[in-house]
Parts: sequence; structure tokens; C-alpha cells
Amino acid sequence: MRRVILFIAMSLDGYIADLNGGTGWLEGEAPGENDMVSYEEFVQNVDTVVMGANTYRQLVTELSPGEWVYPALTSYIVTHVPEQSTDRLIFTDEHPCRLINRLKNEAGKDIWICGGAAIVKQLMEADLIERYIINVIPTILGGGIRLFDTLEKEIRLKLIKTRSYNGITDLVYERR
Repeated sequence: MRRVILFIAMSLDGYIADLNGGTGWLEGEAPGENDMVSYEEFVQNVDTVVMGANTYRQLVTELSPGEWVYPALTSYIVTHVPEQSTDRLIFTDEHPCRLINRLKNEAGKDIWICGGAAIVKQLMEADLIERYIINVIPTILGGGIRLFDTLEKEIRLKLIKTRSYNGITDLVYERR
């Protein structure tokens, strides 16, 4: 069965975006270094990415304007205002938990939860995220969009792996 994996970057103080929703701070200590080390490995085992509308807009306006950043993956954008879908870019108003449960039962590789915080929270509360890969960026934002908000229940994890490069620390956890 396909695994559901949260793979996301956050600041040292737990934010996935700054106060204005920006991600210009997503880099390691030395400019020009390869900060995509863990992503390049991770994406080899993924064929589906799920994200919210805000994450989608951020990708197409700030991080990769003019070109869809995940052309080899089937991308699901969870939104209340669906746009025109294509074969690989699917806009849906399906509840995130129903979408993930449906996708898990289809053939394929792992499913990547890319963001945002509201989708992550819903999936965590439904205990649908099996692996957490958090890239901790060496920046303290002091405010913004928090990755982990208040949850209804405690989620216990087991540390599987850590790795550091260019000041970024990857933390890999699984549910226990």
C-alpha cells in the first residue's frame, strides 16, 4: 500500500511561511549550495503530490512562475474554488482525508503531502500521515504560518533518521 508522507521545510521556530506568506528564507547557510539534497532522494519514490490552494498559488507565483514545478507527478490541489484540471494537475474540493484514503487504495508510489498547514492538520488528526520528513531551515522567523497548530490528540513518533547539510537539518519520523 502507498505511504502518506509529509515532506516540508520549516524555520527553526516552526513556521512554513513568513508573516506575509512568503518563503524567500528557504535556503541554507551558504548561498549557491545544493539545498535540495533530501528532496532529490525523496521524490524518486513519489508519484503523487497533494497540497492546498495557498501552497499552489505560492508555487506558481513565487517559487516557480511560468512553469509547473512538479510536471512528472500527479498533483492534487485541494480548493473550494476549483480551476480547470489537466491530466497531471487536478483541482478538487474533495475533503483531504477522503482524497488521501482514495489515493492510498490506488496503485502507485508514495503520496507526498506538500502543504499547507490546514491540510496537514486535518490529515494528522485523522492519523493519515505515516512519515514526517521535516527540513529545518537555519532561520528564525519570529512569526508567520505555523506548521503544527493545536491538535485534538497527541501523536507519538519514532525518530528514523537525521542528516545535516548547508545548515539544514532533516528530521525523519514515523508514527509509532
